[in-house]
Amino acid sequence: MDIKEYMQKVGREARAASRQMAAASTAAKNAALTRMAAKIRARAPELLAANARDLAQARQDGLEAAMIDRLTLTEKGIESMAAGLEQIASLPDPIGEITDVKRRPSGIQVGHMRVPLGVIGIIYEARPNVTADAAGLCLKSGNAAILRGGKEALHCNQAIAACVREGLEEAGLPAAGVQVIETTDRAAV
Repeated sequence: MDIKEYMQKVGREARAASRQMAAASTAAKNAALTRMAAKIRARAPELLAANARDLAQARQDGLEAAMIDRLTLTEKGIESMAAGLEQIASLPDPIGEITDVKRRPSGIQVGHMRVPLGVIGIIYEARPNVTADAAGLCLKSGNAAILRGGKEALHCNQAIAACVREGLEEAGLPAAGVQVIETTDRAAV
């Protein structure tokens, strides 16, 4: 895999998806979030199996106990991820909110309006729950996301990403709206 080519492809897809994410209705975003949560719950055994692969590799690599603890995903952790996505869905949609409106001497009203940024890139380490949390927050704020988790959680992050993609697609949003980098090569960063 040519890393530069791969990352450019991911970036182009995210940029294209960002336009649809920005225009998505609150109902579509909330539907995607609740579908993601349902997929995560339904695929708990797959997530635990992927996490077991990551944990086995972490132990083989001699990672410290604290790192292995952060990497470990449990049934309770899976439920927490799903519940977190549902909590994000229940939040008010920030897009279009206008604050700090002031009337200028000329009579014009000036204020701040919340709008999506476009594409957000997030790099994080061995906490699989961050994949779901970051995806949910970016979606709710109308942004596309490119997520790069630590190599220690590669299998688990990819399994969570599959749930996220399916939730997006089922809600009529582009799967490329949230992408998790599939390589551990540092050149991708």
